[in-house]
Amino acid sequence: MRIDLHTHSFVSDGTDAPADLMREAKAAGLDVVALTDHDTAAGWPEAQRAADEVGITLVPGMEISTRLGSASVHLLAYLLDPVHPPLVAALDRILDGRNGRVPAICAQLRAVGVDVTEEDVRRSAGDAAATGRPHIADVMVATGAVGSRDEAFAKFLNPGRPGYVRRYACPLEEAIGLVGQAGGVPVIAHPWGRAPGALTEETLAGLTAIGLRGLEVDHQEHSPQARQTLRGIARNLGLVVTGSSDHHGTGKVDHDLGCHTTDPDEYERILALATSAPSTGSAAAPRRG
Repeated sequence: MRIDLHTHSFVSDGTDAPADLMREAKAAGLDVVALTDHDTAAGWPEAQRAADEVGITLVPGMEISTRLGSASVHLLAYLLDPVHPPLVAALDRILDGRNGRVPAICAQLRAVGVDVTEEDVRRSAGDAAATGRPHIADVMVATGAVGSRDEAFAKFLNPGRPGYVRRYACPLEEAIGLVGQAGGVPVIAHPWGRAPGALTEETLAGLTAIGLRGLEVDHQEHSPQARQTLRGIARNLGLVVTGSSDHHGTGKVDHDLGCHTTDPDEYERILALATSAPSTGSAAAPRRG
């Protein structure tokens, strides 16, 4: 069984429709795939219908924007109730922060000679629930200001660069609690890709004590040595170990579907830990294809 537990559609910052993503996952030889768009469950219904059609198991999830001190940390949340009121309130605040900083980023880019307008970005994002820096980067690529999303982030959009604007992100401890209250399973995404210094074993032990359930270990942003060390930390703390592609379609290179996968036994642990049956718009999930 091949299992990829971290993918994105164009509902956030991927480039594929949720249905197309499910079809591509099937073609890539996957048996189970999680849709984990940023801070939203809006793609679940379409993805579930397509998963049923092609015979693949959908794991409904999302990737929540959080902060631990000054560090940005992304929290994968699986099998949670997307209409749990406190969770909805937190996600609304996060999405308002994502969408609300677009005008400020565009203004700062224009100030350094990069012609990007809010209208261009909204057009690029289409119906995305979460509009943000990747869509701004896409406009910059389309106008020839940069050659790729990666270049846009490196030169203009990362912290410390001229187009960066800080936004609200939910405190990590609060987000872990909200996911648990919503019946879901919280797993830190690429923990040493974004915040290696912040997420020490001691810190992770404290987060485990308040409800953290797993670490995404096998990920393109982790070196082989980092994966080995993280696997040992997960073992010490009793955490689930996941692996995944973090696929964004053409929005990220070298993140092909199934490039990293989750062991079936670890997937079964996630299913056992979940206490909700989240509605994907057609039925409870995950459902075996």
